[in-house]
Amino acid sequence: MKQYKIIVEKHSDGYVAYPLGLKGVVVGEGDTYEDALADVKSAIRFHLETFGKEALDVDPSIIEAFVAEAGV
Repeated sequence: MKQYKIIVEKHSDGYVAYPLGLKGVVVGEGDTYEDALADVKSAIRFHLETFGKEALDVDPSIIEAFVAEAGV
Protein backbone atom coordinates (compact mmCIF):
# COMPACT_ATOMS: atom_id res chain seq x y z
CA MET A 1 0.00 0.00 0.00
CA LYS A 2 1.47 3.36 -1.07
CA GLN A 3 0.83 6.44 1.03
CA TYR A 4 -0.22 9.69 -0.70
CA LYS A 5 -0.29 13.22 0.62
CA ILE A 6 -3.80 14.56 0.09
CA ILE A 7 -4.99 18.16 0.24
CA VAL A 8 -8.53 18.58 1.58
CA GLU A 9 -10.19 21.95 1.09
CA LYS A 10 -13.33 23.07 2.91
CA HIS A 11 -15.72 25.16 0.81
CA SER A 12 -19.12 26.62 1.63
CA ASP A 13 -20.85 23.77 -0.22
CA GLY A 14 -18.67 20.85 0.90
CA TYR A 15 -15.14 19.46 0.70
CA VAL A 16 -12.75 18.89 -2.21
CA ALA A 17 -9.72 16.58 -1.95
CA TYR A 18 -6.83 15.91 -4.32
CA PRO A 19 -3.57 13.96 -4.03
CA LEU A 20 -0.07 15.27 -4.59
CA GLY A 21 2.40 13.32 -6.71
CA LEU A 22 0.15 11.87 -9.40
CA LYS A 23 0.23 12.84 -13.07
CA GLY A 24 -3.15 13.96 -14.34
CA VAL A 25 -6.20 15.22 -12.52
CA VAL A 26 -7.57 13.24 -9.59
CA VAL A 27 -10.25 14.88 -7.42
CA GLY A 28 -12.70 13.72 -4.79
CA GLU A 29 -15.56 15.59 -3.20
CA GLY A 30 -18.11 15.17 -0.46
CA ASP A 31 -20.36 16.81 2.07
CA THR A 32 -17.94 15.94 4.87
CA TYR A 33 -14.16 15.67 5.25
CA GLU A 34 -14.47 11.90 5.52
CA ASP A 35 -16.68 11.67 2.40
CA ALA A 36 -14.18 13.68 0.35
CA LEU A 37 -11.27 11.57 1.60
CA ALA A 38 -13.08 8.32 0.76
CA ASP A 39 -14.02 9.67 -2.68
CA VAL A 40 -10.46 10.73 -3.53
CA LYS A 41 -9.09 7.35 -2.40
CA SER A 42 -11.52 5.68 -4.81
CA ALA A 43 -10.48 8.13 -7.55
CA ILE A 44 -6.79 7.35 -6.95
CA ARG A 45 -7.44 3.62 -7.29
CA PHE A 46 -9.37 4.16 -10.52
CA HIS A 47 -6.67 6.49 -11.90
CA LEU A 48 -3.91 3.96 -11.22
CA GLU A 49 -5.95 1.08 -12.67
CA THR A 50 -6.64 3.15 -15.80
CA PHE A 51 -3.23 4.71 -16.42
CA GLY A 52 -0.91 2.30 -14.61
CA LYS A 53 2.38 3.13 -12.96
CA GLU A 54 3.02 5.86 -15.54
CA ALA A 55 0.53 7.97 -13.56
CA LEU A 56 2.90 8.01 -10.59
CA ASP A 57 5.02 11.11 -10.45
CA VAL A 58 7.65 9.60 -8.17
CA ASP A 59 10.83 11.35 -9.24
CA PRO A 60 11.38 13.42 -7.23
CA SER A 61 9.03 12.18 -4.55
CA ILE A 62 7.25 14.66 -2.30
CA ILE A 63 8.82 14.61 1.16
CA GLU A 64 6.60 17.23 2.78
CA ALA A 65 3.75 19.50 1.75
CA PHE A 66 3.02 22.95 3.12
CA VAL A 67 0.11 25.33 2.78
CA ALA A 68 1.10 28.99 2.73
CA GLU A 69 -0.82 32.20 2.27
CA ALA A 70 0.61 35.23 0.49
CA GLY A 71 -0.92 38.52 -0.50
CA VAL A 72 -0.25 39.55 -4.09
